[in-house]
Parts: sequence; structure tokens; C-alpha cells
Amino acid sequence: MSSDDRQPEDPAGGGPEQLALIRETVRTAKVPRAKPRTWRGAALAGELPVARVVVNKGVLHLDQFFDYAVPEELDEAAQPGVRVRVRFGAGAHQVRGGRREGGRLIDGFVVERRAESDYAGPLAALADVVSPEPVLSAELLGLARAVADRYAGSLADVLQLAVPPRNARAESKPSPEPLPPPPAPEPGTWERYGNGAAFLGALAGGGAPRAVWTALPGPHWAGELAAAVAATLASGRGALVVVPDGRVAARVDTALTALLGAGRHALLTAEAGPEKRYREWLAVRRGAVRAVVGTRAAMFAPVQDLGLVAIWDDGDGSHSEQHAPQPHAREVLLLRAAHDKCGFLLGSTGCTVEAAQLVGTGWALPLAAGREQVRTAAPLVRTVGDGELARDEAARVARLPSLAWQAVREGLKSGPVLVQVPRRGYVPRLACERCRTPARCRHCAGPLEAPRERDLHCGWCGRGEQGWHCAECGNTRLRAQIVGARRTAEELGRAFPAVPVRTSGRDHVLDSVPDRPALVVSTPGAEPVAEGAGYAAALLLDGWAMLGRPDLRAGEEALRRWMQAGSLVRGQSEGGTVVVVAEPTLRPVQALVRWDPVGHAQRELAERAELGFPPVSRMAAVTGRADTVATFLAATELPGDAEVLGPVPLPVTDPGRPRRPGDPPPGERWERALLRVPPGSGAALAGALKTAQAGRLARGGGDPVRVRIDPPDIG
Repeated sequence: MSSDDRQPEDPAGGGPEQLALIRETVRTAKVPRAKPRTWRGAALAGELPVARVVVNKGVLHLDQFFDYAVPEELDEAAQPGVRVRVRFGAGAHQVRGGRREGGRLIDGFVVERRAESDYAGPLAALADVVSPEPVLSAELLGLARAVADRYAGSLADVLQLAVPPRNARAESKPSPEPLPPPPAPEPGTWERYGNGAAFLGALAGGGAPRAVWTALPGPHWAGELAAAVAATLASGRGALVVVPDGRVAARVDTALTALLGAGRHALLTAEAGPEKRYREWLAVRRGAVRAVVGTRAAMFAPVQDLGLVAIWDDGDGSHSEQHAPQPHAREVLLLRAAHDKCGFLLGSTGCTVEAAQLVGTGWALPLAAGREQVRTAAPLVRTVGDGELARDEAARVARLPSLAWQAVREGLKSGPVLVQVPRRGYVPRLACERCRTPARCRHCAGPLEAPRERDLHCGWCGRGEQGWHCAECGNTRLRAQIVGARRTAEELGRAFPAVPVRTSGRDHVLDSVPDRPALVVSTPGAEPVAEGAGYAAALLLDGWAMLGRPDLRAGEEALRRWMQAGSLVRGQSEGGTVVVVAEPTLRPVQALVRWDPVGHAQRELAERAELGFPPVSRMAAVTGRADTVATFLAATELPGDAEVLGPVPLPVTDPGRPRRPGDPPPGERWERALLRVPPGSGAALAGALKTAQAGRLARGGGDPVRVRIDPPDIG
């Protein structure tokens, strides 16, 4: 022993000898001390000594379960659903005492305990059980597997979205005792809808009705959602509501608390913080709370005995997850409704094409009010087209027609006025100069483009277009127009110097504004709620900036944004007025005037069915460098009915400018190919792309190739 290792002598005597005796006892013990890193020499569990684990490794070629040996000391804690730490990546040569050792420590979940393994070689042992709390149920595992297959992704990636990170402090606290079911609510404002009371009655009676709900404008939709949740709880089942953002979640949370009281539902939003969010999630997982309201991550909330899944405003882009495999909350809830055989409610003041398809196929029933109720609740909508703008002296000066000035003056006499200003940066698409019909490719019906005023070509398949003419009116001239928005807002402030001007946008979003005269300038989606009766009037400016985007959903999205803003305005019986500055003959504008989002969605669906557009067809986007995309497509065994559109170049992202999810790295030239299959072949397309990507990664990868099922922006 070196001098550094000498211990001071015990005053009572025998100190060094006693320490040496302890060391010798440990060395000669018959049962060796288990080592958490390898458990070398430790005995295995007597029953079910094998744990099947899904490891937190999101690469596609490792999308499978792995078997591990269960040490006897971890037998009780290593139950299905718990978090574990395992060694991953050890080679076959790293075997000692019949057990594989080495590799890197990573996280995982136990999904099953087995008596024996399908793998004939030596197994590594579980390194440790992170927590005995079972967080991954069999139902959640099945849902995650279905979502991964639907979006050509890995199970590990989906589980990272479905199970929140652990918080030890929250996990150590017990959840409250579950409350008894509440009484069934009265129909209330649901009676404004033809089958509203029957829908609530079916939920309260334990049924599983499926409906697409076109909500009337006004402030009652949050209370109506709360009533649907209460009816489900009254049947002894759970309910889940997914909303676009925290502001909407707060409104539904307030409505639920007012109807049911505190303690009956959980609020799952990012604003809550990791500890509180995990504590609420655990209360749901343990069955202490049976109702959940939250943003898109809540689509995986482990509600027990699920009786209703609901989504509000499914057309909002916030419902589309940006992390792999990028699922959409609506599709996840549709999978849950099918797997759990529970009720389904898709609600919005507008109507997406996907919602219209659910009704058109008979999978869901419409839940809408009669025309008399719509006329009472909706504001008066007036239009201003390009002809009026050209003849109007006020419009030439301030880009606002006299009708808009008049609506502002009248509205400010009784309350606040909302001014919706489109965001900057929309790229215009081409349309007929005379009738404004979008210019489409004759081969694949993709959008025509003319960057830097060059020859026309298709943004999907890349083919040139010679001698274009409008299919509607025969005109041969094209137009692309965007009207500046910021200058218009500044002119409004100068014209009404005595009126306060408040802004709401990406940097600073207002939740609400007082019920007194003010100008509220907002970008789409950031409109604050006006307290009291609502806005006295609203101006929807620069319609071409929203309708002129190179996007298949431009018209649908513009109408959704307009109706969202118009729903905050007082009804026509109370003097509420909406002025939209857009060409009156366009279909979205006419739908807004009639307040008929369902009719607009049905016509869009019919056109897409004729042209083979989603959601009638299924699409996938493959992006990357030109040679990499070509090699990937050549190696992919696509379904026989698949159609490849493109590839076409993507815009080069300038260094220093903000990037959207999915954009190529700055300065790199990437291409995109669109793959289209008819109904019934979506699963085959996803499977083929997943297999090709997994094989590519197993061979070493190379330059990245991004695959996305159901891309939200296809031009």
C-alpha cells in the first residue's frame, strides 16, 4: 500500500485491520456485486428473464424491438411501459460470461416481458430502470406504431412526440383521486344546430357519434366544445380536445372550468412548463383526470377509456407537427377514433376539404345550423373589387376604398374595429388577367410559374408551357399582384389620429382588447378577441396577397382566415359589418359573402377529385440534391399506380435569411419530386418510401434525402 492509501489508525485500535477485513469479505462473497453498466455475473430474473425494448434510436433501418436480459435486481421494476437505460451498439465479439457488453448507453421503453428471446446469440442486460412509472401503455404503443407506418417514420420518433420528458419532482407527487362523473349538460346553444342536442345525447348515452361541425360565428363555440366534453364525461368515459395554440386552449379551459369546475380536466400546453405539464400528463395517464385540452402534442395524450376525440380548426398550420415523422393532429385523431371506436368531432367556423371528404364518404355526419341561424349570427359582408379601387379617389391615395373608410368611421362610434393585414413575403402565383382563374399546367394541373419573367413552366412537373390560354375565358394574358399592407395600416393611423391603434402579430400577439373604440391591426391568425359584444366592424385588406400564393390551398386558406376574423365581429342584427378588399367574383369571396364554407369546400373537393389532387389522392414529397433524388427514386419500388411529378428545382435559400421547416440548407440547390397515388394505395406508397430510405441509411446514407407524406405545401 502506498503512503497515499494509508488510513489514520482508529483510536480504539484495529482501524486498518477492520477496513481490510471488510474488503476481504466483499472479495470472497459467493454472490458477486452487480454492476449497473453490465450486471456481469448477476443472476437473471427467474420468470420472464427477457425484456423486449424499443430504443430511442430514430433511424429507419433500426425501427424494430431489441431483446435484453433482465437482472434479478431489476425484475420487479422492469415492467412493460417503464423507461430504461440500455447498452446499444456492442459487437458480437464483446461477450463475457455469455453476456454481450459494451456499446453506448441510450434510453428506451420496455414493451414486453418474455420467457425467451427470438435472438439466438448472447443478450446484453438492461443497464438500469430509470423510473418504475409505466408511461407507455399498450394502447399508446399501438397508436404510435400506426402513426409511424402512416407517415413512413420510425416508432422511436413518434414516441418522442407522444411521451413527454421525465420530471422526477412531478413523478414523485401523487395524483389526485378521480372525481365521479358529472351530470349530463343541457344542450344550451347546441340547440341552434339541427342535430346538436342529439349529438350531445349520444355522447352522454355512451355512443360514438362522428360529426363535422360548422360552428356559427360568435363567442359560443368554446362553451359548446366544453358541453361535448361534459356529455362524454357523464357517460363515464374520457375526452380529448386538440386546438391550434395556447390562446385557443385558454378559452376552452375557461369554458370547461366554468361548466364542470376545477379538477376534472388537464391543460397540456407548452406555456405550462415541463414540470407542470408532466404532472398533468401523469394525472391523465394514471386515470385521475379523464378530460384533456391541449395543443398538437396532446393528440397522443393517454386518456383512459376514450369516448371522444375533438379537434378545433383543423386547417390551421399549427396542427402539423414539424418534427419527424411530421404527423397532422387531424389524421392522428382519426386513427384514434378508429382504433378506440370512440366519438369524433371536427369543429371550425370554416370547412377544410378534408372535412368535406369525411362527410362526403359518409364516415362523419354534418353538424350545421340552418340558414336563418347563420344570417342572424354572421356579420354583413360587403366586397370591393379592382374596378371600384381603380375608380375610387380614396383608394388611389391610401389603397383603401371609400366603403372601407365609411365602415371604419361607423364602427368606431360603437366599439373597436379590426383590420386584418396579410403577412409580407407571399409569392404570387399567376392567374388570368381577365377572370383571375389560376394558371395550371395542361399535363398535371400544377401551378405555372415564370421566375424573373422567363418562359412559363410548371412548378410540379417542370414542363414548359407554350401558348397558354385561360380555360375559362380564353384570354392569353397573365397577372400577378400583391398590394403592400404596411402602408395601408399606416394610412389608417394617420386618418384617425384621436383613436388608439393596437397591433397584434408574430412578435407580439394580443389575447383580447377592451370593448371601446380602437383600431386593431392584426396579421391573419393573431386577431385578439374583443371583449363584450365583439368588434363593430372588420376590414379584410389586400385579398390578392392571400389568394395569390402558389399553393393548392390558397383559396381555402384565405376563406378560413377571413371567416376566422369575421367570427369576431358582431352579428348583422347588431350592426356588425365586414368589408373584404378582393375581386367579388372569386369563389372564396362569394363563399364569404354567403357565409357558406361548406359549399366552398364541397366544390373544391369535386375539382380535386377530377384533377387527382389531395385529399382524394395521396402524395409524398422527396427532396434533396438532384442526383441524390434521382438515385433514390430509381431504387424505390413504387406501387404500380404511382405517378412521379418532377423533379423540379426548389428556390435557393439565401444565407442569413430565416428558413421554414423543410427548406434546403442555405446556398444549396435542391430539387423536389412529388409522388401521387390514387385512393387505397397510400399505405403501399408510405411502405415503399420507408423501405427505400431504410435501405439507403443502412448502406451509409450519403447526401440527405427528405421524405414527407402529405406535404402541406405542394404549389
